[in-house]
Amino acid sequence: MSEEVASQDGPLEKQDALEEAGGGPADLRSEDHTVSTPEPGKQTEAEQPTASEIKDVEHAVSESIEANEGSSGDEEKEKQTSRIPEDLYYDYEELYSRPITTEGSSIPQNLLQLSHSFGYDCRRRANLQLLDEHTLAFVAGNVLVLLDIHTKEQHYIRSCSGGGIGTIMPHPSRRYFAVAEKGEQPNIVIYEYPSLRPYRILRGGTGRAYTFVDFNHEGTLLASVGSAPDYMLTLWDWRQEQVMLRCKAFSQDIYRVTFSPDNPGQLTTSGSGHIKFWKMANTFTGLKLQGILGRFGKTALTDIEGYVELPDGKVVSGSEWGNMLLWDGGLIKVEICRKDGRTCHSGAIQQFALDEGELMTIGTDGAVRCWDFENIDAADSVDDSGLFEIEPMNEMIIGRNVSLTSMVKNTIPDSTIWYAQDSNGGIWKLDLSFSNITQDPERLFSFHAGAIEGMDVCGCSHLLATTALDRSVRIFDFLSRKELTACRYKQGGTSLTWAPCMARSNEGLVVVGFEDGVVRLLELFNPHSLRAVAGRSRSGEAELRLKQAFKPHNAPVTAISYERNGTIMATGSVDCTVFFFVVGEQYEPIGFVTVPGPVQVLQWAPQSHERNTLLVACQTGHVVEIEAPGSDAQNDGSTYQLQNLPVRLFCFSSIKSRIKRDAELARRQAVKKTKKQEREERLRKVKEQGREPTEEELHEEEDREEEEELPPLYIPNPPSPLHCAFYSQPGAFWLSMGGYDSGYLYHCKFAEQQSVDILEQRDEPFSFIPVQDTEHNPILTVCFSAERQLLLCGMQDGSIRAFLLEAGELPPGSMRAYWALSVHDNQYGSIHQLRFSHDNSFVLSGGADGNVFSFRLLEQEELQKHQAKIPSPRIGLEAEPAAPDIEDPAAYSIETAKQKLELERMQREAELRKQEKRKKLLQLQSRFQKLLQQNQSLPEHVRLQRMELELDHRFHEDAERVAAERVREVRRELAWEEERHRISLQKLQERFWNSLMCDTVTVTAIESDYKVSTYRLQVMSSKFQLKKEHDQTVQQPSTVDQERWCNKGEQKDPGNITAVQEGLAEPVVLQPRVPQAGGSKLAGRQAEKLHKAAEKAKRVRAKIEKRKKEWAELYAAKPSEDCEDPEDVRAIRLAAENMGDFKLKTAKDFTVPEHLRMNVEKKKAQLVVLEEQIYRRKSEMNERVLALRDSKVTLISLLRSLLSKLRTLHELLPVEKRRPLPSVPTLLPEETPERKLRYSRATLHRYAALRDQVSRPTQEEQQEQTQDVLELLQRENEEDIHTEEELTHLHEDTHTQEQLTELELEIKDVEEVRSLYMQDTLINQMEEAVWCFDAELRLLRDEKLRLDVQMKLADLRHVTLFQELLLLKEFEKRENTLQERLSTRMQEETELRLKLEECKQQLELKKRDIAKLQEREKALTATFLASLGENNKFTDFLTRVFKKKIKRVKKKEKTSTEEQQEDSDEDSDEESDWGDDEDDEESESGAGMLDDGVCPPNCDPELFENTVKLREHRLDVEELLLEEKKSADSLRKECDSLLKKEKIVQSSLKAAEGDLELFNREKQQKLNELDVVVPLRLHQIDFTNDDVVPSKLGMALVLNTAAVGRLQERIKELQQEKNQQRELYRHARQQHVQLSHERKEMEAKILELEARCERMMMMKFGKLVDLEALQTLSGSRTLEEMRQESRVREAEYTQELKLWQDKVADARLAVTEVTREHTERLHRLNSLLTQQKQLEDKLNTRQRKMGAQFQGQRQVEEEERQRMQKLIQSQAEEIESLRQEIGALSRKGGHILPPSQPSLPPIPTTPLAHMQHMHTRFSMGWRHSPSSSHEVE
Repeated sequence: MSEEVASQDGPLEKQDALEEAGGGPADLRSEDHTVSTPEPGKQTEAEQPTASEIKDVEHAVSESIEANEGSSGDEEKEKQTSRIPEDLYYDYEELYSRPITTEGSSIPQNLLQLSHSFGYDCRRRANLQLLDEHTLAFVAGNVLVLLDIHTKEQHYIRSCSGGGIGTIMPHPSRRYFAVAEKGEQPNIVIYEYPSLRPYRILRGGTGRAYTFVDFNHEGTLLASVGSAPDYMLTLWDWRQEQVMLRCKAFSQDIYRVTFSPDNPGQLTTSGSGHIKFWKMANTFTGLKLQGILGRFGKTALTDIEGYVELPDGKVVSGSEWGNMLLWDGGLIKVEICRKDGRTCHSGAIQQFALDEGELMTIGTDGAVRCWDFENIDAADSVDDSGLFEIEPMNEMIIGRNVSLTSMVKNTIPDSTIWYAQDSNGGIWKLDLSFSNITQDPERLFSFHAGAIEGMDVCGCSHLLATTALDRSVRIFDFLSRKELTACRYKQGGTSLTWAPCMARSNEGLVVVGFEDGVVRLLELFNPHSLRAVAGRSRSGEAELRLKQAFKPHNAPVTAISYERNGTIMATGSVDCTVFFFVVGEQYEPIGFVTVPGPVQVLQWAPQSHERNTLLVACQTGHVVEIEAPGSDAQNDGSTYQLQNLPVRLFCFSSIKSRIKRDAELARRQAVKKTKKQEREERLRKVKEQGREPTEEELHEEEDREEEEELPPLYIPNPPSPLHCAFYSQPGAFWLSMGGYDSGYLYHCKFAEQQSVDILEQRDEPFSFIPVQDTEHNPILTVCFSAERQLLLCGMQDGSIRAFLLEAGELPPGSMRAYWALSVHDNQYGSIHQLRFSHDNSFVLSGGADGNVFSFRLLEQEELQKHQAKIPSPRIGLEAEPAAPDIEDPAAYSIETAKQKLELERMQREAELRKQEKRKKLLQLQSRFQKLLQQNQSLPEHVRLQRMELELDHRFHEDAERVAAERVREVRRELAWEEERHRISLQKLQERFWNSLMCDTVTVTAIESDYKVSTYRLQVMSSKFQLKKEHDQTVQQPSTVDQERWCNKGEQKDPGNITAVQEGLAEPVVLQPRVPQAGGSKLAGRQAEKLHKAAEKAKRVRAKIEKRKKEWAELYAAKPSEDCEDPEDVRAIRLAAENMGDFKLKTAKDFTVPEHLRMNVEKKKAQLVVLEEQIYRRKSEMNERVLALRDSKVTLISLLRSLLSKLRTLHELLPVEKRRPLPSVPTLLPEETPERKLRYSRATLHRYAALRDQVSRPTQEEQQEQTQDVLELLQRENEEDIHTEEELTHLHEDTHTQEQLTELELEIKDVEEVRSLYMQDTLINQMEEAVWCFDAELRLLRDEKLRLDVQMKLADLRHVTLFQELLLLKEFEKRENTLQERLSTRMQEETELRLKLEECKQQLELKKRDIAKLQEREKALTATFLASLGENNKFTDFLTRVFKKKIKRVKKKEKTSTEEQQEDSDEDSDEESDWGDDEDDEESESGAGMLDDGVCPPNCDPELFENTVKLREHRLDVEELLLEEKKSADSLRKECDSLLKKEKIVQSSLKAAEGDLELFNREKQQKLNELDVVVPLRLHQIDFTNDDVVPSKLGMALVLNTAAVGRLQERIKELQQEKNQQRELYRHARQQHVQLSHERKEMEAKILELEARCERMMMMKFGKLVDLEALQTLSGSRTLEEMRQESRVREAEYTQELKLWQDKVADARLAVTEVTREHTERLHRLNSLLTQQKQLEDKLNTRQRKMGAQFQGQRQVEEEERQRMQKLIQSQAEEIESLRQEIGALSRKGGHILPPSQPSLPPIPTTPLAHMQHMHTRFSMGWRHSPSSSHEVE
């Protein structure tokens, strides 16, 4: 999706700088000449600035931009601080464009004052706006017209630029309106309404013209789009006259730009073949404008005229074919149509309107339809068609000849009135309430639609008549400023002249020429004068009545002129004829003359000339002077062509190049003269100084510079068009030429000696006058004032120029002094009609833009108080019948009708002679019949027999006998010939008939001459079918080629080996235990809860498995570190394929791509496909034509049955009420060609008889007469069929009239009414069936014609392919040899590549196996270290045992004796190894010697055995690791050898490819020599030399204009893409740095979260657990039963505990007593101990031996005390761990494995009762309170 971004800074300054340096975008021109095919609607490259010129201008202004950068900041601050005050207004008198008066012109500036505008540019887009509830505004040329709807008064605002007005748009508040102009650097002027004062002026928005402007919903912003060449989209802060944003909108015409009413900051533009969506956004760099181009996808490209933005951001647009397109996100979401695939409108949708929740559309079909907005907003396609069908809620059909282009709503709140612009020349008032009281559409105003083709003023009143191609003729009163009347015809008007007022009968006579060659005389009169005479009611102020109509031409009538006396009228036409008529009450034709070209101007010689001649100017540059024919010159022969009229001819030959050459010579002569004077002056000064001039000074000027070559002489071909011509004097005239010869008025005269050959005659003007500023703006028409003092010229740019004349003649020097006023549109409003009023008070102009203006000549205020005089009707007008009109465009012209009458006269004379001959034959036959009757009337004995009338019966017998013999003889002679002809007939049938799939069948329409025929199609041969099947098998490329060319350059990543190949173990998910069989101890609710838990665990497991699968897929799709983005790879590949120095096919070093290489099989396949397509298309068309014929047969049978019913009804009806019977069509012979081969013996006999009757005077006519015999035979057969049909339907009315009663009469009347109804029904049914058949045939005929063109192009393509096939067969043998060689090399390369890939995969697997073994070795070491524990004093010894290297024998299948021997050997080896290790260990550590083969004392034997087992496992792993490394080394060597072989094969493959490439290049050069037929039309050829198509087009290049345009646009796009890529690279680098930082932060955060997760696990579970395994644990039935049992026991224990608690309470009381007693006893014990100590001290010396025994006993007690303390400490630790577990389980529910039980110290050997007592006290304390533990202690 393409995007364009415009910034607030930069583009505006750059554009302004460009405009200052280079004169703006309009000054840029391209001078490149490209051979291309022009396409309508495309902007030519010559009108657009080239990229190189723009770069030059940018470079030229770069210094000035840099110099102004320093001051730009201050200027911006000043702009921000200086705001335009709200009450600032401009002066309109200083702004509006005034007439241009050149130097030396004495014409006053107010020469012409606009009086009224009678036209309306109805085909301009959005040319109707509503300023308030009663004022409409529209553009008319250089004037903005404000029209009051009620009073029809007009107010005018002139353009300020003088270049025209582009578009207008009112402000949402209706307080302002914007007028966007055209011209060089046009402005947008904002006017206040209703004061019409200029409020703001917006400058610099575009270079040439504005096409559309729009205010946003709030009215604060204004958007504008320009036309070619810049197509600039500009956003304005219009109140401050500042540009906010500016950007090129598109490279083609833009029709509309609008703001979204619901989404501020969103805009939409549409135009030629595009729609674009824009968004404004405030960023840190300023306001941005981003454009997204809409992509049509599968939908056909279309111009978009209208669209509407929906509230949710979607856009609904129209299309050329009438459907709506729903856009969402820059793409077409759905195409909206009506039911059954019908289009929403029968034509383009011009405008959308979203009003009160309803979506309204208007189209060129004249319909307004209302749609359901909600359904359209939510529309979506239900299938692959992309269509959404919907029917309108309401619709209004305005009319048949109505084409709506825009609508505006009335400003009154809640109003349903809309005003619509009709491109066929009208303004409508529409009530779109769609209710029961809805008003009918009302046409408020009617105008001409299109260019004004003819215009003239009345010679005696202020009346104006106009006509145009819209088929209307209108009469205006330009004095009272109103339209009087109008009339319409079936053809468009092309010329118009008001008859001169020579007689009263001609005052209101208007002569109008039409495009079908008809000339109508229309009589204008005042109908009010007829009321008293004829009693007519008043119908208007004026009426037009057809007086006479005749058709002198067969092409459009371009000029009509009356002779100076008004007695002869001449008409000229495009058919190169001039017809003369005698003027009278009825115009009578005199005759016509032919001229060399289409007639452009007719002018009769003025009264001052002696000869009465007609000057005829042709568009081709020929001028003919014809002597006026007299009324007696009428030719009574077979044609109206006048042969003997004096005619003089002038053929214009260009002299403009010679004029420029002479001007250059004069300039050079003047320069030489000046230089010579300067040289003489210098020499004079040298002589005055008293010295002689040197030789160098004398020849200095001669050698200074050489003269440049003079401009060449040039004659344009084809000749320049002639625009206007007028007499200057007898035999002389002025010409205004267009094209190359514009810029001058040429004075010409007829040569005295006329050339015999008109085509070779070339005449040059004898004088000329240069006209200023008309090099590209020629004079199209001229008009003289009555006194010939003022000359007005209508220019091509829509302006009027005025020149003062001297004595009625043009100024002799030049026409530089003039007065000019821009009136009509400067782009397409050329003025072809310009007239003075009869009193020179007004000037009237008509332009190609459809506008008609009337101007006052100076100030004539008193004329406005009157009305124009309308001629009175002629006497007896009301009694005259209406004149017959010519409505058929194919009607005969006067000349054709006369020739037709002459031919009919000759045919009548021949028919009379034939009738005389037939009459004589009939007389002889009747005489012979009378003789026969007389003979029969005679008595039988007198009557002559038939045989007696013969001369001799033997003649008859002999003749029959001879004939029979001859017949037998002939049959014998012709037996061989008969057999030969039979066989020949059989062969012919097989060759020409049986091989035909379908013969030529021509189906003819019934009521018209339209026909449609089938193709003569032969059956596809069996060879073709075999070749087709063979081509289908050969068409697919070989597997090796596909793999090579599809995967060339791609290598498999060794890392892309799946986990299955790796053999890695998947993490195990804990599965639920299977419940044990047995009785259930759970209640129902608990069982249900357990079941739900199991289901939940099952779902969790499935979810985990799915998530793991997704993660596996994600990791599998994860690219490697050095992987490239597929989009980048695709872009690089695309760039490599499409960018670079690509050679043409005709280049010698052209390399034929692989997909374009052609061989015999591929070419045959192309031929097969082409022939199959041709056959299929023709067969389909033949089937449709034959089906149409079958339908005609069915129709004929139906018509016959209906006709029989109709005849039956006619028997019941009286004769006067019977309608004529319709004729029943029959099948023509060409409709059933198969009947030609159906014959019988009777048919052959009849053919022979007819052949004998036909005379054959010459042998040359034999074939033609044979055909005549066949036609005659066919005609007789048809006549027999018709005769039989007529006889079958022949009947007579034999009913006798009887006297009927009243009841019978009444029944008869009822039956008669019913029969009449049935008669009408049957006839209508027959007519409707015939009409439907003809319509179907016409549709099929159009399709057949289009298919004929396609088939002809296919035939040309077939010829080219066959020529290429013949050429390819010559190269086939060499190509096969080279291809086999290449295929062999490719096969070798493929095999090597497969082996290499397999080897790499095996190597990768080995690497992974090695890594696994290393991991296992590490795991064994870790297991060993873990088994040692901490502070093991045998760590070093066991480590030495674990790492000891011993000799091992490979494990093989051996006998038991061998195994025993091996074990003994191994033991001995181990002993030796142990001994070595011990020696090493002793030497290293210096410790005592230990035997590592025997477990040392005080070492755990199990630990020693475990160490030995781990050593064995380690040694196994090391052996496997060694073997894997050896295998990996061998595979690596094999890979290296395969790589070397691959390089060798690749070099040979490259050589083979090179040879094949050279061969393909040679073959391509031969193919390039073939000629290919490309049908082109003449307008498609732009390869010209001096505007002439050369005879040889060998150097031309045939291509599409779109391709050239795309290439030239691609240059600019590449520059933009380069800048964009740089910007993207800069952003990517910034993003890379940012992402790197974010990645580091995320990794740190991941580590932190993992640590936090582990801590939480330890806190919750006491160890690290698998959460997924935890989630998948479901309820176990055994566990639940145990829990249930636990709960039951807990309840029992609770009760028991209560009992024990009571006992404990009692025991505590007892303990308290015992403690008290114990305390007393302790006191006593203390005193006793004191006494004891004293005694002990005394006895110490006595009892030394006894003290030793007491000391030993005390030591035993101390050990017992320490053991008890350790027991209490371990129980305290267990209590603490249980408390932590209880706390963790109370915080979050879940299942957890029981904690590992710490090993308890051995139970001391204490009395059992004492241990039970201690354990009981401990458990009681743990269950009740923490104080229990203290009590235990």
